[in-house]
Amino acid sequence: MLWKNAIEDFVLYLKIERGVSENTAESYRLDVKDFVAFLSTHDDKISPTGCDKSTIQAYIYHLSKTVKPRSQARRISGLKGFFNFLIFEGYRRDSPMDMIESPKLGRKLPTVLAVGEIDQLLESIDLSHPQGHRNIAILETLYGSGLRVSELVNLKLSDLLFEEDLILVTGKGNKQRLVPMGGYAKTRIEQYIEHDRVHLDIKAEFSDIVFLNRYGRQLTRAMIFTMIKNLAKDSGLKKSISPHSFRHSFATHLLENGADLRTIQMMMGHESITTTEVYTHLDSKKITESLLMYHPRNKA
Repeated sequence: MLWKNAIEDFVLYLKIERGVSENTAESYRLDVKDFVAFLSTHDDKISPTGCDKSTIQAYIYHLSKTVKPRSQARRISGLKGFFNFLIFEGYRRDSPMDMIESPKLGRKLPTVLAVGEIDQLLESIDLSHPQGHRNIAILETLYGSGLRVSELVNLKLSDLLFEEDLILVTGKGNKQRLVPMGGYAKTRIEQYIEHDRVHLDIKAEFSDIVFLNRYGRQLTRAMIFTMIKNLAKDSGLKKSISPHSFRHSFATHLLENGADLRTIQMMMGHESITTTEVYTHLDSKKITESLLMYHPRNKA
């Protein structure tokens, strides 16, 4: 069995059987290809079915010297998935990844923007610019509905339920959920569609995509990242932010204003409540206020 064929079969399995997104499948592909690149400098005669634990251990030692723990964990996870696939398909009886542990990672708290900082970013957008209305609609949608950037770029006009004030979101694994369309987002999206988008020369294959570039084509995730980085710079915001910062801010501000974790979990599209619980660690101000108010040793 050749590595190239095994990797392609693995990616196909992830997409069809597991229903993962294109981005996730590509991440797994790159994880395995990195291992194959390592083999090419050590022993390129090793096949997917002949790879043993000693080879894996040599690779992990190599990773420990070249990449950060979080990247190590990502690649180890990718290889575990790959060799489990080979077992599932009957190519192997066991996995060389058995008993291989990922490095311990501390929980990294996400960057959250204050409401004033979000206003600062929005106010820095030049609405006279050809993409001004589009850009402000993008930010209002990210913050107002908590979408992932991949969900935003794939958002369709047919997903916008204006009468119900809802958005039909297709998330990870093609799982769909309904999220409220924020009032500000609704207004900005309508303005963009009615006044800017209609003047684009839209390519037929992108006719149902909401957010388009100036050439009438679908935006990429990288374009959104670049746009937000430039806005942060133009507005004088010192924080390092990304599209995910708006999603994190969406969840944190909901929690701060009394929303329960289960509701936030559903709107975020988290499979597990433990993923949503990270936001309970962010509200340090409320925690401090509760301590000062209710703990007997703070009532001198």
